[in-house]
Amino acid sequence: MRTITLEEHYATPEFMDGPGRHVTAQAQAIAGDQVIGDLCDLGERRIAGMDAAGIDVQVLSLSAPGVEQLDAAEAVALARAANDRLAAAVRSHPDRFAGFAALPTPVPEAAADELERTVREHGFRGAMINGHSRGRYLDDAFFWPILERAEALGVPLYLHPTPPPQPVVEASYAGNYAPEVAGMLATVAWGWHIDTATHVLRLVLSGAFDRYPRLQLVVGHMGEGLSFMLPRIEFALSRVARLERPIGSYFLENLHYTIAAFNWVPTFINLLMQVGVDRIMFATDHPYGSMATARAFLDRLPVSDADRARIAHRNAERLLRL
Repeated sequence: MRTITLEEHYATPEFMDGPGRHVTAQAQAIAGDQVIGDLCDLGERRIAGMDAAGIDVQVLSLSAPGVEQLDAAEAVALARAANDRLAAAVRSHPDRFAGFAALPTPVPEAAADELERTVREHGFRGAMINGHSRGRYLDDAFFWPILERAEALGVPLYLHPTPPPQPVVEASYAGNYAPEVAGMLATVAWGWHIDTATHVLRLVLSGAFDRYPRLQLVVGHMGEGLSFMLPRIEFALSRVARLERPIGSYFLENLHYTIAAFNWVPTFINLLMQVGVDRIMFATDHPYGSMATARAFLDRLPVSDADRARIAHRNAERLLRL
């Protein structure tokens, strides 16, 4: 069974020396020093790890926090350099790697142009956007040139978590516990998943998908909690939202969802029951998550062989034209 994974991260030395500095400390705290080497490897060692875990294709994206929090000029330069580095890796291993572009979202027109450049020149399959840009979210029409270009190109945007804005962290996550606990609560344990789910809701409620009805958005980590809340969201917001379609339809027609290291069967079953198998795709969150653990989870999912194949590769092939 072919396997395609969609939330697989890499980094460049320039990124690790700049906006990725905090990634180094956090990654070392969670997974040790090896994760840094794994991030920066785009060659034979990564492929050997894929082979050992039974992963055929990784769709690679620049690790969080990406370039979204940078000044405009720095974001443009670093995104282009990272994308060109990724393109070289994809050219070297076209059967094993595909690319999601890093986008300088602080400059939306430049971000849209960079998306088009990477799709047309490098064959990238879409882009990864790491949450808000200094507190501004994609429902702001300021960013809609990016959405418009993605729809026109027929490629998806993968919305990845980033830490919530600092005032939110201070107001909601700092508490009567150690700072390191607050840091985890605000990010990988809770906060950045909730912030991503809220980001998706803001996009839906803004009418972005009415304006760009063919736009496809991908969210990871079993839907960032959205599937659990979806009936409540529909019940409450359908009374007040003025949209062209029922709220629930956007989650079934404009969104896809990946596993991305949420290797828990009850969470999967909830997502499956809410959105259906044709909207779920495989991901391992490498190197922050284990490829071997994710592949073993895929193999034991309580679904038919045909549905397992949809999750493992067929849905990604359709969405990304792989």
